[in-house]
Amino acid sequence: MENMIKEHVRDIPDFPKPGIVFKDITPLLKDAEVLRKIVEAFAERYRAMKPHAIVGIESRGFLFGVPLAQALGIGFVPARKQGKLPYKTIGISYDLEYGQATIEMHVDAVNKGERVVVIDDLLATGGTAGAACALVQKCGGSVVECAFVVELGFLHGRDQLKRTPVYSLANYV
Repeated sequence: MENMIKEHVRDIPDFPKPGIVFKDITPLLKDAEVLRKIVEAFAERYRAMKPHAIVGIESRGFLFGVPLAQALGIGFVPARKQGKLPYKTIGISYDLEYGQATIEMHVDAVNKGERVVVIDDLLATGGTAGAACALVQKCGGSVVECAFVVELGFLHGRDQLKRTPVYSLANYV
């Protein structure tokens, strides 16, 4: 699985700023068979864990979270950038390399005692995923695991998520 994913991830040097090598997953998304295999790999892992919902982080987490939720027969919860959700929300602010950001969920998105999987396309420094986990906990739920298609292991994002298990399909160490 890891080799297949890495074959379909394109490096974009100096994006979004000089010195950054962006991992572009759009070639992976273009290949229906690769996309199907990724969703099925996650579904096989999480079936036995029986989560109540999948929490997808905006925006690329939606691309994997919705089909995963469908494959598991459970609901999908979007964790979105501040101001993008129409109903009452709760939010968590977190630090970025260049400032701060806030993500939000609806106040009724996760019920007390529900177990969820948080998913995104890529784990870098872990700030966004950590904030999503905190939102779930703020609602009274628990995070079974954080799932990523790609992990940039050299950035040590797992350290930010030390209390939450992390699973990735491909790791750039």
